[in-house]
Amino acid sequence: MSTLTITTIQANLRWEDKTANLRHLEEKIDSIGVRTEIVVLPEMFSTGFSMRPEDLAEKMDGPTVTWMKELAAKKRIVITGSLIIEEGGNYFNRLLWILPNGDCGYYDKRHLFAYAGEDKHYTAGSKRLIASVKGWKIHLLVCYDLRFPVWSRQSPRPAGAPAADPVLYDLLIYVANWPGKRSHAWKTLLQARAIENQSYVIGVNRVGEDGNGIDHSGDSMIVGPLGEILWEQGSGEEAVFTHTFALDKLKEIRERFPFWRDADDFAIELK
Repeated sequence: MSTLTITTIQANLRWEDKTANLRHLEEKIDSIGVRTEIVVLPEMFSTGFSMRPEDLAEKMDGPTVTWMKELAAKKRIVITGSLIIEEGGNYFNRLLWILPNGDCGYYDKRHLFAYAGEDKHYTAGSKRLIASVKGWKIHLLVCYDLRFPVWSRQSPRPAGAPAADPVLYDLLIYVANWPGKRSHAWKTLLQARAIENQSYVIGVNRVGEDGNGIDHSGDSMIVGPLGEILWEQGSGEEAVFTHTFALDKLKEIRERFPFWRDADDFAIELK
């Protein structure tokens, strides 16, 4: 059965300093000493969680996207993480999924963090991004999305699919700038999303203090489909960690505990 090797990068982001952040993250990627297939960076990895998109946003052909494409091609890896993108006069907290051949998928953060004013500066997305790699179905999400289980929830019978042919997410990835003072919620919800979806879950957070004086403890985690913690890194330290996931183990758990068969059918109506 298919395995998938993924590297998470928990980094201390330099506030609104794209050049320093890209240099620092490239050094982290260069330090990976084993073969990996996907590298996951935090939310707004080039700037930190800034509410100044008018000054910091890039186009889809801008320098940070170009950096991602060049690095993905050079390392023969998929690179994902979110950054500030301007398109059509709107600003997006956009997660990019960059393939080694330069192809790019993207997801615009659906749930904007109104508590920090994100909804006043950015436009919410309306479409999920489900990536497919080596037979794995990967649902890609951003930070505050974690608090809203319906957006993360899979249905065993999506529209048009027969009940005997379920389409289930195998892995959910959340990239974040989640404050340390709410780390308990972060860790608890990552485990909850794994349990309810019977999926692997990766949460990649930043560390360090941002330009608003908000501290981030990291607490990046990898969670198994029964909610078990496979790896975590707190204490505010940077970390580069690589883990190999096995699809056969996931399928075995779903066969032993087929809770997904009893899930409610639902449709999301966006407003």
